[in-house]
Amino acid sequence: MYHITNYTNHKAKQWGLEVHPSKKKGKKIDVYRHGEYITSIGDNTLGDYPTYIKKYGKEYANERRRLYYIRHPHHSMREDLAKHLLW
Repeated sequence: MYHITNYTNHKAKQWGLEVHPSKKKGKKIDVYRHGEYITSIGDNTLGDYPTYIKKYGKEYANERRRLYYIRHPHHSMREDLAKHLLW
């Protein structure tokens, strides 16, 4: 199970969202607005910005974030949420 970081909790509050560990296999977090489920985001097998900071430092995490943004130029709702909450 993915441990939701303070970074993600803070970002979720900024967007008026709630996040909880995902109930879906292979996903990191479930996203809610006003108690209503929106979607599940984040692949458990992949890293994210706060995880990379913890493991490898901020410089490495910033590079991974830059590459993530390049790979995801057109965003679906799920990708936008992942971008804002995990990156």
